[in-house]
Amino acid sequence: MAEEQEVSPLEKKVAEQIEYYFGDHNLPRDRFLKEQMQLDDGWIALETMLKFNRLKSLTSDAAVIVRSLQKSKTGLLEISEDQTKIRRCPSKPLPEHNEEYRDALKHKSIYMKGFPLDTTLDEIKDWLADKGNVENIQMRKGLQKTFKGSIFAVLESEDAAKAFVARDDVKQFKGNDMIVLMKDDYFAKKADSRKQSRADAKAKARSEKEEKQKQAEEEEMKSLDEQRGCLLKFSGDLGQTSREDFHEIFSEHAQIKWIDFTRGAKEGTILFRSNAKEALQKAQEAAGGAELKVKDKAVQWEVLEGDVEMETLKKIIESQQESLNKRKGGKGGHRGRGRGRGGRRDRGGREQVQFRGKRTKFDSDDEDGGRDGDADITGPKKRALESNGKDAEAPAPKQAKEESGS
Repeated sequence: MAEEQEVSPLEKKVAEQIEYYFGDHNLPRDRFLKEQMQLDDGWIALETMLKFNRLKSLTSDAAVIVRSLQKSKTGLLEISEDQTKIRRCPSKPLPEHNEEYRDALKHKSIYMKGFPLDTTLDEIKDWLADKGNVENIQMRKGLQKTFKGSIFAVLESEDAAKAFVARDDVKQFKGNDMIVLMKDDYFAKKADSRKQSRADAKAKARSEKEEKQKQAEEEEMKSLDEQRGCLLKFSGDLGQTSREDFHEIFSEHAQIKWIDFTRGAKEGTILFRSNAKEALQKAQEAAGGAELKVKDKAVQWEVLEGDVEMETLKKIIESQQESLNKRKGGKGGHRGRGRGRGGRRDRGGREQVQFRGKRTKFDSDDEDGGRDGDADITGPKKRALESNGKDAEAPAPKQAKEESGS
């Protein structure tokens, strides 16, 4: 009888490989094999089977296939009378792939990790041969179709899978420590890991944001400290006095960094690059020690100190940043050279901007008309009377197939 015949190692491998092709795990997803089965009542010519790579690597002799299947005890396949074709026995139909079947399959599957990356499917099969009835092995591969060192394996039942996971002799492979889990436990652990990774990423982003805010605040305070003593407030009935008039008074004595003033207003602030008190004293001395006026207008001068000074400095820094952002964004419908809307340099002179096409007239193009300002800023009109001489910035222009075996 067939079961009493001695089975050679080659015959065992051939039978297992062909039974894998026609088995419950591979056949449902093997489009080519299913198409061939429809041509001849489920029969597949041995000539066709010998084109399958893994089988062809074992044997190219149809007689070896016949002999191997005759000695197999599974009874999964039958051989035609002329011994030229094989098919899955009609008495062993494929199970229905319904929810119940998929649930049962999931609960009898295990996950193993720790195999060296050069491990072959045959090595894994040989190692597992005496450790339980393993129905299927899937070698997990990455995008480059290289082995990831882990597998999914299906055992005959859920109890068999749980017993397999509890075995001591599956905890090491060729000296490598192995991770062995039920497949369900693996996916649950992976989901927890991803959740934790997302939480860690959010925490890191939050920490980095807080650190940047802290650094920005420190830089701001450092900037404020460096500019202490540089603020001079002026007030009075100033009429149509312009910022250019203040530049003319102080140009020989100190360099002005910023003037916060709207033409027609009753007061404003000057931020010098040096000590405001010294700048005021030099300007007064140059005027012969007399009262320092602007366009014959009486002016009250006050060097700001303490909390008032700090709050004013903060507002100026915010205005400078807002003005810079508007220039970078191309406010006014054109980008490139200049500051967009009536740009000016340190000395208050008008910056020449090259326009293409029709020139647009802005409020600030008329020196005597309305506001004396250049950038359109929310609240009082403010502008920096300095520039680094560089062009304004223009904004920037807009899983893998797994090797399987029985």
